[in-house]
Amino acid sequence: MRSSPNGAAAREPTIPVQTGNISRSALLKQRQKPSVVGLACFAIVLAAVFGPSLLTLINYAAASNLYSYILLIPFVSAYLLYIRRDQLPKKCSIDLPLAIVSLAIGLGSLTFTYWLDFAGRAPAIGDRLTLLTTSFLCCLAAGGFFFFGRDWMRAAAFPLAYLIFMVPMPDAMADALESASKYASAEVANVLFHLSGTPILRAGRVFQLPNITIEVAQECSGIRSSWVLFMTSILAANLFLKTSWRRIVLVAFVIPLAMLRNGFRILVIGLLCVNLGPQMIHSVIHRRGGPVFFVLSLIPLLLLLWWLRKGEIRVRPAESRSAS
Repeated sequence: MRSSPNGAAAREPTIPVQTGNISRSALLKQRQKPSVVGLACFAIVLAAVFGPSLLTLINYAAASNLYSYILLIPFVSAYLLYIRRDQLPKKCSIDLPLAIVSLAIGLGSLTFTYWLDFAGRAPAIGDRLTLLTTSFLCCLAAGGFFFFGRDWMRAAAFPLAYLIFMVPMPDAMADALESASKYASAEVANVLFHLSGTPILRAGRVFQLPNITIEVAQECSGIRSSWVLFMTSILAANLFLKTSWRRIVLVAFVIPLAMLRNGFRILVIGLLCVNLGPQMIHSVIHRRGGPVFFVLSLIPLLLLLWWLRKGEIRVRPAESRSAS
């Protein structure tokens, strides 16, 4: 303290002094570049831990008529991350709470799976892979939150969330969808047979045609094509549409479209048997015609996507003019 010329006391200017001690919480929140090397090392260790389960998943998907698409999902997600690389934050902050939550869910799923084995209630291969793949993805998400942070994970939310399709459906869910698809396909086929003027007698899922009796069996459910169509609609909605309600319309359209495709396939096979002979039930179009009808179902889906996108593009200039 020193006196000023007018006798008033004047304070010395205070100079802030850094103690050099940084708390742990402040260090965790410090902005920094994403630790690519750290996450890569974590992913390698994680892949080693889950190696047997991942190899089982690959073999299971490769041999399955329903889950063969699983092999493509990681590449689709990687491509989505690549095309959005400029939108990802260049700096990040560690999000320890979300990392812990994700890791806890992953380890909990893993522990539950092995507890079932220990208790003598080992799940079927499909349900087991559902639990183990979910555990792997949750642990991987924990590494993302820890090394890249919440902002980066939010920016990459859709590509990372798309990895959920790596998880096989629980057997109960797959059976329920197949059963619902069979009955819905039979109803649509019944309507189409009547519209075509074909004389039929129907008993549930069994159709008596003029020279053959056909049954809408499990193989006719088209669950694989419908599920892939659902995944395709989600991908297309995210890539090409910006409005939430338009995205919902495109994805919801898959449900009636899948039923119509399956019913149309049954109609075509039935008409071939009626007009060309019962031997057509063993034809290629019955045994291997799924991809053909899947491609045909893409046509109305793409037309709807084009119409929704056109409406979205038309609305944007009008909003820009009203804002100006």
